[in-house]
Amino acid sequence: MYPDPTPRPALQDLRNRIRQLERGGQRVMRVLPFRLAEIDDRLPSGGLALGAVHEVAEGGDLGVIHAAAATLFVAGILSRMTGPVLWCLRASDLFAPALSQVGLDANRVIYAEAPDEKTLPLLVEEGLRHRGLAAVVGELAKLPMVASRRMQIAAEHSGVTAIILRRWRSPAAAAAEVGQPTSAVTRWRVLGPAIQPATSAGDRPKAMAGGTGAVSWRWDR
Repeated sequence: MYPDPTPRPALQDLRNRIRQLERGGQRVMRVLPFRLAEIDDRLPSGGLALGAVHEVAEGGDLGVIHAAAATLFVAGILSRMTGPVLWCLRASDLFAPALSQVGLDANRVIYAEAPDEKTLPLLVEEGLRHRGLAAVVGELAKLPMVASRRMQIAAEHSGVTAIILRRWRSPAAAAAEVGQPTSAVTRWRVLGPAIQPATSAGDRPKAMAGGTGAVSWRWDR
């Protein structure tokens, strides 16, 4: 007798899973385009991958401690998403009116204050399991590979985007962490914003609190 050529459902499911692993677990990637060719053309699928982990840090010694430009850059990304945002942090220095100026409604932000640095990654990972969130932000000084991998797996399963805002307490701490491998899909280093002269009165962005001109940013990916 010859074996039945039709595989059983459990065996076929196992084969399908193996094929997916062999293809690298390919899946349809949802992205948030920046609508700037200079950025989107350099990103996979033409935008910031959703349901994934991203890192954002600020350049310059002062930015290491305050991270104002990087925070506004993150808030600008979140303003174009739909749904609540969980913001995990330790220091109570997040200025909500500034987030509103770049389009992130303060009513969308849920704050989770951790008692110590070790608890922060756990808050981020737990938040990523809740599909009702648009994104989870974690202000972390350290991001070990194991923790970042757990976040990436949670983000892939739920479809919730994670943005890790690196908050180092000193230039020495930043130097020790910059360049360390993580599972983040993209890593950004933000400098700015700088104000460029306006060519006309109508060029002033609504989000600007003062001054004239358009906001420009410098960043590396």
